[in-house]
Amino acid sequence: MFLKQVEVSPMVVFAYIVGDPASGKGLVIDPADDVDYLIGLAGDNGIQIDYIVNTHGHVDHISGNREMKEKTGASIIIHELDAPMLENTPPVMLRMFGATQSPPADRTVRDGDLITVGAVSLRVLHTPGHTPGGMVLYADGFVFTGDTLFVEAVGRTDLPGGSWPVMHRSIKEKIFTLPDETRVLPGHNYGRMPTSTIGHEKKYNPYVQ
Repeated sequence: MFLKQVEVSPMVVFAYIVGDPASGKGLVIDPADDVDYLIGLAGDNGIQIDYIVNTHGHVDHISGNREMKEKTGASIIIHELDAPMLENTPPVMLRMFGATQSPPADRTVRDGDLITVGAVSLRVLHTPGHTPGGMVLYADGFVFTGDTLFVEAVGRTDLPGGSWPVMHRSIKEKIFTLPDETRVLPGHNYGRMPTSTIGHEKKYNPYVQ
């Protein structure tokens, strides 16, 4: 599996390029900004971006959707509960982030669904709490945690649709039940290191003890 973590946008969002080198098929998770760079990096590694996967519908994670779709033809995938957010970002938020409204989802997913590119499959784990349709993506050895779980921190729950009790349960029941050696790949570069592990977060994350 080809995997590249890329920090983009002033909000230090982590976008991820994931691909199957054998088939050349791939996807990008949360292309918030620097779309040309992400496309070029994928191409330099023989990866074609077939899907845009959004871990949730907040503007700081979807602001590159339109440009990425226009330049690659990739289909947009998001959890069914956050799909309405794509086309309904308030104008004031778009201006604040210098973003354009995302196109609608081409495909919606729910808990347990697979997103597949070539021989690589990511399993959708629905983790509400940050948003109603927040999700993480799991492949053997890796979990892309969006804004649900950061390195030694968690996502905020004070925005519309957020709930700390719900997110706490999502982390405990959906993420912390993964193998301890699973690499945690967060949605923002907020920690003292860019990645972590499930075992490390269970031991050192002060918000989820």
